[in-house]
Order: sequence, then C-alpha cells, then structure tokens
Amino acid sequence: MRIQRAKPASKYEMTQFHTDEYIDFLSKVTPDNMDQFSKEQSRYNVGDDCPVFDGLFEFCGISAGGSMEGAARLNRNKCDVAVNWAGGLHHAKKSEASGFCYVNGKLSNGKITSTRLTLLDIVLGILELLRFRQRVLYVDIDVHHGDGVEEAFYTTDRVMTVSFHKYGEYFPGTGELRDVGVGQGKYYAVNFPLRDGIDDVSYKSIFEPVIKSVMEWYRPEAVVLQCGGDSLSGDRLGCFNLSMRGHANCVNFVKSFNLPTMILGGGGYTMRNVARTWAYETSILLGEPIGPSLPYNDYYEVSCSSDLTNCWLTTTVFCSRLRTGRSPFEYGQCKHKGLSG
Repeated sequence: MRIQRAKPASKYEMTQFHTDEYIDFLSKVTPDNMDQFSKEQSRYNVGDDCPVFDGLFEFCGISAGGSMEGAARLNRNKCDVAVNWAGGLHHAKKSEASGFCYVNGKLSNGKITSTRLTLLDIVLGILELLRFRQRVLYVDIDVHHGDGVEEAFYTTDRVMTVSFHKYGEYFPGTGELRDVGVGQGKYYAVNFPLRDGIDDVSYKSIFEPVIKSVMEWYRPEAVVLQCGGDSLSGDRLGCFNLSMRGHANCVNFVKSFNLPTMILGGGGYTMRNVARTWAYETSILLGEPIGPSLPYNDYYEVSCSSDLTNCWLTTTVFCSRLRTGRSPFEYGQCKHKGLSG
C-alpha cells in the first residue's frame, strides 16, 4: 500500500465543470460573512443540510482532488485500486448543494456541462477515468440513492450507474426501479430500491447476482465503488441492518473482478462504526483482513474534550437533518452525559 498526498483540486479544475459564480461563492463564503451572501445561499441551497463552515472550500478541493488523483493513477497504471475515503459525496444537483455535498460535473452526449453543485468528487473522478476508458461502472451501497451521479450520466452509455438504497419517503426521494436512463443512456441506470432492516444474507443475495450480471453485460473497463457507511446497522440516519463484514463483502466481491477500481467513502453518521468498517475494508483490499482487536497506537487514548467536540459536531448535523434545535444531550447520544448512543 502506498499513501499518496493528493493535490487539492484548483479553482480552475472545478470551473471546468461548474459555473464560475458558484465556485467563486464557495471560495468566499465563511461563517463570519455568510450573512452577506444570503441571496447566494438560497440560490445554491447552502445551509441546513449543506452548512457553511470554516475551511469549506479547502474541504471541497481536498475531496475532489483525492478522487481525481486516484483516477489519474489508475489511468497511468500506477495502481490497481485507488482509495479515497474522504470522497464519495454523491448528492449533486444542478446549481445547488444537496445532502451534505458541495461540487460536481456532468457528462451529456459526450460533452462536459455545468451541473448541480455538490462536492461530487465522484463525477470529477469518473470524468478523469473516461479520458482513457470507454466504459466505467459506478456502484453505490450508501443507504441513500446516488442521485447526483445518476443524474450526471443519465443520458450517456459510457457510464453505468447501479444504486442499492432505501426508497420511499426517504431522502432524496429518487431511485425508483423504473428510472433507467434516457436517450443514449437508456437502460444504463440501474436502481434497486430496498426496505428497512435488510441484513447481510439478504443484501448479499441481491448484490452479488446483480453486479455479476452487470459485469457480464456491460463489461466495464474500470469500476468506482461508493461505500457509504450509513447502510451499516445502528447508523443515526440509516435504516439498514448490515454488519461490518456484510458491508465489506460488497467491496470484496467487486475486487474479485480484478478491474481497475476506485473505492470511495460517503455517508455514515455513527463515527465509530464508519471508522471501523473502512479500516476493515482497507485491509480486505490489501488481502490481509484485520482482526477485531485494535492495536495500541499513538491515538489509542483520545482526550475527553476532543471526543466531546466530535460528538457535538456530528449530532449537530443530525439534529439539523431532523429540523430540530435540540441539543445532542437531549437525544441521549453523548457518552459524556452517561447516556447511550
């Protein structure tokens, strides 16, 4: 395994896919001056689910740059598998942020056009892959539908999107079985709506046959797998019942096809579960599965104050998502108050 420090995506690289106005807004807005940009916030749907925070633009650059660099290294045969756990933000909308995401791009009839803003590092990465490859398969195992990526490639046959997600009165409300693409992209979008509580056995019985058939029929030259951790059991916003190993089985199965593959992160709102699962999946990709015991390291003992800060930040987003103003302590999600998560 080689750890590569990717160069953050530049303003110029982002404006190849987004409007100059949108990227300019992202680069200027901060928590201190956001009141001056109230009109732009409304226009671009920034706020609530997509809040303004210190370092927002830098975050967009790092996430997008990681996926673009990973794709470029796959194109140059510098690696067989590229991993960017900071990427995988899949809710892109035309000229607006959505679902905790901020930047994106779109391919329409072979041409790149401006699209909804989300840090759709995924689309930027896929577009990089398409410079050298004719067909790219995108697979999404986040609990939410991968609406942004699907929309970006809905009219082309050069990218096939496959999403396994909760459907029915659930964000973002898209991903119906009959949504299959249009024009040249017809039948190149696959949606598998799922119900609450699906477990490892049921998920495997769906995922493996579908992906096997897609691989045989589409014959992609590269694969992008979004591994959203909110499909894990116990996630604060999720509703599935996948274990760490059940989730990782998807990664292992995609890896078994021995295609150039980019692995991305995504959603996940119970931090310890997400960290545990992505660490395990990294070991699966390396062919050396790790055990359940955490070895002692420099970060083994995290200070209470730091842990409390992380708990507050995560739960603040959770509370915002539910449109409430209650504190995390009222929800009983902070161990520092002696309450369970």
